[in-house]
Amino acid sequence: MTKIINEQKRITLFWSGASGAPYGLRLLESLLAADYQVYLLISSAARVVLATEHGLKLPSGPKAAAEALAKHLQCPTDKLVVCGKDDWFSPVASGSAAPKQMVVCPCSAGALAAIAHGMSDNLAERAADVVMKERGQLLLVVRETPFSTLHLENMLKLSKMGVTIMPAAPGFYHQPESIDDLVDFMVARILDHLGIEQVMVPRWGYDQRDK
Repeated sequence: MTKIINEQKRITLFWSGASGAPYGLRLLESLLAADYQVYLLISSAARVVLATEHGLKLPSGPKAAAEALAKHLQCPTDKLVVCGKDDWFSPVASGSAAPKQMVVCPCSAGALAAIAHGMSDNLAERAADVVMKERGQLLLVVRETPFSTLHLENMLKLSKMGVTIMPAAPGFYHQPESIDDLVDFMVARILDHLGIEQVMVPRWGYDQRDK
């Protein structure tokens, strides 16, 4: 019997080489907890950042990497698909098969530029190009500071195309007490934009009204 995948619960997640590995890990954990089928793309630089910032060294093979991540997050592997950067037969490479939502988190200035100019030199860039051309939802969690004029121009260009630019800039009005609280703030905002229910951080004003 053919397994039917819920088209509304499929998403592509790309980890680029920018600082901010905890954001990407927490987002992956949240998406899997929400019962999403996640197609995860990981750049070579992102593997270095993940090992540096989180002490997590992933195996080179996609299947082994998926198993390592599932073990680290203590979640099943059936909803997680790690794709090789040149796996052109992956569903995310095709407009007729790719998920309609994609998040680049964290998003480096290099990934931003490649996406803005439609480079499509690897699977991650192609996946972003597919979501844009199919009029899907693309979110870029840009992690860079300060922004150069070129960075700003690339962000403006993509914003005009309907891409959501979400710099990794957590707020403090929820009175964070740890780094995890700051990470959760950003991930909660991402989930809000994706239309996924979250209880990490209450929306502004609601918790005050309940008091």
